[in-house]
Amino acid sequence: MSSDKRKKESDQPELPIEGAKPVPPKKTADANGNGADHVVAETVEAVVHKPFDPKQLGIGLHTRVDRGFLDYASYVIRDRAIPNLADGLKPVQRRIMWALHEKDDGRFIKVANVVGHTMQYHPHGDASIGDALVVLANKRYLIEGQGNFGNIYTGDPAAAPRYIECRLTELARTEVFNDSITDFIPSYDGRNKEPVTLPCKLPLTLMLGTEGIAVGLSARILSHNFPELLEAQIAILKKQPFKCLPDFTTGGLMDARDYQDGKGTVKVRAKIKTKDESTVVIKEIPPTTTTESLIASIEDAVQKGKLKVKSINDFTSEDVEIEVRCPAGVEAEKLVDALYAFTDCEVSISSRIIVIKDNRPVELTVSEVLRENTDQLVRILKRELELREKNLLDELHYRTLERIFIEERIYKKIEQCKTNEAVCAAVYEGFKPFKKELIRDIVDADVERLLQVRIRRISLFDINKHREEMERTKADLEMTRKNLKNLTKYVIGHLEALLEKYGPLYPRLTTKSARHEEVDVKAVAFKSFKVAYDRESGYVGYKVSGEEFKLECTKFDKILLVFKDGTYKVTELPEKLFVGPELFYCGLPEREKVFTCAYTDRKASYLKRFTFGGTIMNKAYLCIPDKSRILFFAPETPKVLYVRYKPAPHQKINQQTCDPAKIEIKSPKTRGRQISIKDISSVTADPTRGWDEKAATTEIVFV
Repeated sequence: MSSDKRKKESDQPELPIEGAKPVPPKKTADANGNGADHVVAETVEAVVHKPFDPKQLGIGLHTRVDRGFLDYASYVIRDRAIPNLADGLKPVQRRIMWALHEKDDGRFIKVANVVGHTMQYHPHGDASIGDALVVLANKRYLIEGQGNFGNIYTGDPAAAPRYIECRLTELARTEVFNDSITDFIPSYDGRNKEPVTLPCKLPLTLMLGTEGIAVGLSARILSHNFPELLEAQIAILKKQPFKCLPDFTTGGLMDARDYQDGKGTVKVRAKIKTKDESTVVIKEIPPTTTTESLIASIEDAVQKGKLKVKSINDFTSEDVEIEVRCPAGVEAEKLVDALYAFTDCEVSISSRIIVIKDNRPVELTVSEVLRENTDQLVRILKRELELREKNLLDELHYRTLERIFIEERIYKKIEQCKTNEAVCAAVYEGFKPFKKELIRDIVDADVERLLQVRIRRISLFDINKHREEMERTKADLEMTRKNLKNLTKYVIGHLEALLEKYGPLYPRLTTKSARHEEVDVKAVAFKSFKVAYDRESGYVGYKVSGEEFKLECTKFDKILLVFKDGTYKVTELPEKLFVGPELFYCGLPEREKVFTCAYTDRKASYLKRFTFGGTIMNKAYLCIPDKSRILFFAPETPKVLYVRYKPAPHQKINQQTCDPAKIEIKSPKTRGRQISIKDISSVTADPTRGWDEKAATTEIVFV
């Protein structure tokens, strides 16, 4: 091997392992091959002894995973979960509608057949197709069902697809499809073609409403009333203000103060009527609930003690009817408030309008969606008018050709022609004298169509009838051109015709309310918990069998505990709390409630009145000085307190009375007024307990 050849080969990069550095130039062998082994050995050593770097592999793997995840996320967002702004449909819904359109002959079709036909376009199985079709049918606008399509009130599922039938509604046939202006793409397997989007002339995005969870975002579009959307589109074209609020198929009462044009929330209540003094009936339920889930929420609230119910009866069939009976002593009106406060009879629903626009997800408001839909409606109607104008011109042109072809007996000139070229040339030649009467120049397609005219058509040709048809075609053409010039007026007329035809068929179901009366949860809560104290065991709570401090409480109440050493604290409603045998008082805490307390610190005794005010939960406080002992503690202010002293030498007065009302009301930390320095045996508000009516009694004068 020559040195030049070896030099040329050695110039090629040698990178057998990813990440290996290029081998520096080596000394080449001479003409006899001397040094060649040395060169190879150095090259192999440089490659083999290069350490493997796992980071190089990691970078490639991360890139692949990131790219794959982004592709998956993009697919889920655009082709599964989020509706397209153009027609308001998710891909599976669009494919169902297209399959129905292809099979539509005006008669009902087995849902199983529709599902099977849709699977030519949808790659995700028959279960998702069947479920989506049932949902569309229950929306009422696009698909008419026959059979058991489930119950939106009870949540009962639809029958199997082989038992139920469906077909397109008239609204869908006329306002959703137009094959002439539909763009198509190949289906997932390349065997068929499916529409990119349907040329929809309806604001389906807001009519149907939808929920979709994709990767990193979710959409929740509330359904709106169809006639109100049409009125809003007319207002947009007339440049007038408008406002649209949701409307739900389950009805209910709606408070939309916080709707914020589709970026806020609405509160929806069940419609509850008072049947009699002890019975209420739920007639309409909020969306996102069923009669079963609503009853479950009522039972859960009863179990937790938030309300009291005697019985619940569900008579729902075609309409909702849930009868709730009150227990003895509970008014029906109070039960209604409690149902709104503690059950799913009132729900709050958030709205977030995210749609696919120009192949990207965007967040819009109701007004923006309606304006986009209205602009699209104008474009579609314009394209339809332009297409109709073209078709009318073609029809008028052909009718003119047909009249001249028959009246001027041009067909006679082709009788002697023996080739197709000669026939076509004869037709072209025959029309030359009438060129000025033609709308446009004659082309091969026109000649081919004329040559297909049958002899029967020629022999029975009626010139008067032909002229009438020509006049009608000209009138249609003139009207079409007029509509194109006054496009906005034409679109408004189209919407008004829809409103007149379909307005009575789709009345508002959810009643709009300016605002709901706010329900005070604590005020309507039932006192279902009986708190008691067992001094022997030292436990207090609503699961304690005791005889002291029996309190009827609600789930939201707090408990005030006062002990003999003056310690007090406020705690949550206890189930079973150990406090020991030294509990002096248990009650409900009230910031402004006045308490009367007598205590002793072994040097003297004092009396005070105070309010507890605010406290921190479960924090211990003192209402008397440290190392003191409570002699008397009671809520409110007794009229008279009876004080008995312990016997002592030379003690003339062993009992006295006092009027606590003469002491001012202060905070728990106040010292109070001194009663006496004598040892007190007892302080009571009841004179019958150990009081000596014959003994000398004086009234304590507070200094």
